[in-house]
Parts: sequence; structure tokens; C-alpha cells
Amino acid sequence: MISIIDARACGAHRRATLLAMVAGILLLATAPAMAADTLPSDIPAKFVTHDATFDYVKREVMIPMRDGVKLQTVILIPRGAHRAPILLSRTPYGATERIAKNNSAHLAAVIDSTDVADDAVENGGYIRVMQDVRGKHGSEGDYVMTRPLRGPQNPTAVDHSTDTYDTIDWLVKNIPESNGKVGILGISYDGFTSLMALVNPHPALRAAVPINAMVDGWRGDDWFHNGAFRLDSLTYFHGQEASRGSDVPWWTDHYDDYDTWLSAGAASDMIRLHGLEQVGFTNKVLNHPAYDTFWQDQALDLILAKQGITVPTMLVHSLWDQEDIYGNIALYKALKARQADNPDLYLVIGPWFHHQQRLDGSAIGPIRFGSDTAQYFRLHVLRPFLDHYLMDDPAPLGLTAVTAFETGTNRWQALPAWPSGCATGCRIDHQHLNLQAGGNLSLGSPSGAAGDVETYVSDPAKPVPYVPRPIHIGGDEGETNWQTWLVGDQRDAASRPDVLSFSTPVLQQPLKISGEAVANLVASTTGTDGDFVVKLIDVYPDEVGREPKMGGYQLMIAADILRGRYRDSFSKPQPIPAGQKQVYRIALPTANHVFLPGHRIMVQVQSSWFPVYDRNPQTYVENIFFAKPGDYKKATVKIYDGGPNASFIDLPVVR
Repeated sequence: MISIIDARACGAHRRATLLAMVAGILLLATAPAMAADTLPSDIPAKFVTHDATFDYVKREVMIPMRDGVKLQTVILIPRGAHRAPILLSRTPYGATERIAKNNSAHLAAVIDSTDVADDAVENGGYIRVMQDVRGKHGSEGDYVMTRPLRGPQNPTAVDHSTDTYDTIDWLVKNIPESNGKVGILGISYDGFTSLMALVNPHPALRAAVPINAMVDGWRGDDWFHNGAFRLDSLTYFHGQEASRGSDVPWWTDHYDDYDTWLSAGAASDMIRLHGLEQVGFTNKVLNHPAYDTFWQDQALDLILAKQGITVPTMLVHSLWDQEDIYGNIALYKALKARQADNPDLYLVIGPWFHHQQRLDGSAIGPIRFGSDTAQYFRLHVLRPFLDHYLMDDPAPLGLTAVTAFETGTNRWQALPAWPSGCATGCRIDHQHLNLQAGGNLSLGSPSGAAGDVETYVSDPAKPVPYVPRPIHIGGDEGETNWQTWLVGDQRDAASRPDVLSFSTPVLQQPLKISGEAVANLVASTTGTDGDFVVKLIDVYPDEVGREPKMGGYQLMIAADILRGRYRDSFSKPQPIPAGQKQVYRIALPTANHVFLPGHRIMVQVQSSWFPVYDRNPQTYVENIFFAKPGDYKKATVKIYDGGPNASFIDLPVVR
């Protein structure tokens, strides 16, 4: 039973509750008018990631250069690191983006296969530093494609050499976990910046590993090959220079890239179609189609050979590099000519496409090597090199001057120099591989009559495709096709009437070549200009038991192109005398290959390789970039293959 006092208390409680409810309703009714002043943001002024459980520490800093420009730099330090060496890469491709694919507490997941130095960082305790070059992504300043050294082509006080010097100086003074020793490495453009670091290097720079580096953009890297322009360079200029962040996509209006480029016309027509006249490097290229001082003054093999190198350097070359197959070999030769006894110059030659060193190296397309050659390089060549020159207590290096993979037999070789077919007891004997009438090919003395010729018609309206059509370099499949095209089966090309094929009989003994084969074509054309493509090919047996699809496969071992106007001088082009014999000398990329018994050696000759290279109008014009539709004409080409003056390939045969 409830007392009177309790009843009064309950009534007071109900009245108080009612008043509170009314007050709440009134408050809600007036809430919209008060929210702007009283409702705080859910987002903190600065969010701090709780990364104490991470096995690394990440620092992002803006490092000042001598001219006041600051460069975006990402530093990854293994947790607990002490007296650790620093590995630096300088890139135009986005330092932050490179490690953003996997947001993880584990350094191994952050680094992954995007980084050729992953083992050194994950298992060796190296500090990894990646930096945006000036003018790209997070870095301040102005971007200039492959920025030249200070001098006639760069009136400023800064270049990649000074930027690297200033970066290293900051790193060794501001990363207390380091031992003060820095190595620089990178692939392609990052290989170019690694080489630039060797010009007036910082004292703390103790090792350099330029991989597939851009060395000479005219002679045989990226933009040109012996005067023939690589059309896809335009998409690269667009991607690099249309915006600081490389975020303006290239558009297309065909699925088949062959049609895309053929319908556009000359390279200048494609430039206008995409508005590429707005980016600076395009105009530089258009104004310098020949190998003039613009290109010569930037050629890093010439620059570094002139001064020599003082930093231990490992040059890494890929035998099937579809982008930079010229540079590192040219640089090695130039440096050996300048410093023949330099004990700190190393060369690695591997069976890879461009940048495959960081990926699986077991195969390129259908060509298999029997082991993961890229992993072997990373663990047994690169890592010992870095440890020897960058660790405080280095182990003996144990590497020879040259480490080269021998294709055909699929084995690694430790060599004293390059070219060299074996460690000891062999020599290189230059022999002529003669083009003969009827599509024959023979080693030794040429045969046949002096007037023997093979003839084809080169039509710019129907250029020879570099891979079977449709050609679509887009998406993952297109990227794979681009990476593997230098090992693509050449039977499709051989079936065309505008491609000549010459073949030896089936080999009874192995034949090993080591170094550069040099094509010496004796040819005439009814045009006043023209291109010549020469391909050295290993033809597999008609049937291959364990790999039936490889029966008769035609594997390019070395191939390249020469623009005929540059047959006598790369810097001073001249028309071709129509109908007259001329000698076209084409140095093919380096090879280290064994043609096995049961195989045949083949040479193919053609006058277009499209759309990797722009079409030659076959009429001499001042600048092929601006050729008009009426300039493109058919030409009849004759290759002389009989008598003492027959065309031949100078083969570096190992004996």
C-alpha cells in the first residue's frame, strides 16, 4: 500500500518528467538553427595513424635543393634499424604511388615486386628511399624530360646530378639510423637518374646499379633507333608532360594500333590530333630529327666516358629489352675504352625484357629458361654487390667483372670481360654469314654471281607489322604483348612478299655468338630514302617433342633498323641515289647465344617495322616528321647476295 507522502513524490516525479520531455521537444525544434555553431566535424584536424605494430617506419619529407625547390621523398626504415645503408631511387613515376598498392603493416607487402631491391630491404635491413624528380607528382619545380646537365642545354644551376648530390647530403645528415653509405639504383628512367648521380658524385654515394638505363635516346634507346622514330614515344611524351601527375589519359579511336597510326599519317599529324604541340619535349624532338649536338651533348655514354667513373657501378642489360636495348652496353664499351682496368665496373647480361629483373624471370612468352633468372640476379648478383659496397663489415664479393646468361643452353656464365664467350681458353672469331641467292645463308666465302639479287617492293601504305594484327597495346594483355614482342615468332613476317628470308641448312654442331653481329647490306632502292630492318633468327627444329608448339619457331636473337639517309653519317643525312648500290651497316644489339644442333640460322630483311617505327615515305624530304601524303611512295628494293660484294652478317663466333 502506497502512503500519501509516496503518492505526492510520484506526482512530482511525473511533472518533472513531463517538463523534461517538453524541454527536449523545444530543443529539437530549434536544433537546425544552432547546428552550424555547435556541431563539430567528425574529421580530426590531423589523423595520426597508429603504426606502432608496423615492422617499418615511414617518413615523408620535402628535401630542399640548392635553389630552394623541395622534392617529395618517401623514406622506409625497417623498425629497429641501426647503421643501415640507404638505397635511393629517383623517379618521374610517383614515389608515393609506388608503395601505395598495398597498405600493410609489413614492409614486404609494401615493397613487393615493384622493387628490384626488395630482398635487400626485407632481409638485409636496408633503408629504402624513393623521390619524385623535380616537377613531377609531389615535388616542386619545373619538369624537363631527361633534364640535361648544366651547360648549353640547361642554363640553370641545377640538374639531376646536383639534385642527387643535395638529396644524399640531406639523407646522411637526417637519418640517424643509417651508416652514412648510399647506393642508387633504378630501371629505365630511374636508371638514367642513377647514371646522372655518377657525374660529380656525393662522397657518400658508394654504389650504383643502373638497370636498362636510358643512355642515348637517338642511337638506340626509347625515342629513335639509328634515325627511325619510335611512334609510341608520343604516348610517353603525353603521359609524362601533359600534367605534373601524369593523369591525362591518351585516347584512341581504333582497337588495332596499326590502323590508329596508319590513319593518322605522319608523326606530326598524330601530334596535332592529340594536342601534343603543347608539351615541350615534343617540339624538341621535331626540331632535331638527326643526331646533332642536341642529342650528342646528352648521350651519357659520351659524358661518363669523358670523365670516367669513381663509384662502383653495376650496369644491368636485358637481351630482349623492348625499350632501352642500346644504352648500358654502349656505356660499358665506352667506359672500358676509358678505364680498361677499373676494378669496380661490372656488367650483368640477362635473358629479360625491359624491367623483368624485378619480376619472374623463368620465361619470356613461350621462351623458357629453366629457372627464375631474375630471382637469381636479385639474390646472387645484386644483393652481394650491394652488401659488399654498402655494409659496414662487407663479405668478399666473389663476382667476376661480367655475369652473363647464355641463351640456347640456358646457363649463367662468370666472364672476365665483354664480349667473351667463356672464362678461359676461347676466342671470338669474326666470320661472314653470307646472304645467298635463293634464300640461302652460308658461313665462309660467298658464292654465286656478282649480279645475284633478291627483290621486294616496299609499300608505305602496307607496312610490315612488328607483331601479327590486330595490335592492341592496352590493358594487361596489351602490356604483355609489348613486353614480349622481341621474342615473337617471325613466321608471320616471313610469309609476306616484302620480307626476304635467308636460312642455313640444319646445323650439325652448336654455334655460339658473343657480342654484336653487324649487318652489311649491299642494296639499291628506286626511292631516294628508305629504311632497312635486319633480324638474326634462331629457327627451331620442325618438331620439338616436349614442346610441340615450338616446332619451327623463329626466335629473334638480335634485330634493329637503320634509316637509309643516315647510312654515311648520323648527323648529316643525305638522299639515297635512286637505283644505285649502297652499303648499309647496322650494328645489331648484343647477344650471348648458342644455335643448337638441329636448329637453323635465319636472316630476314625488310623496310618497315610498324607501328613501332614511323613509316619512311621513301622519298627524301627535309624532315620525315612533316612528310605529306604525296611523299609516301612504293619502292623496289634489291639486296645483292652474290659474288665477292654480297651482303653479309659479321658474326662474333666463339671458338
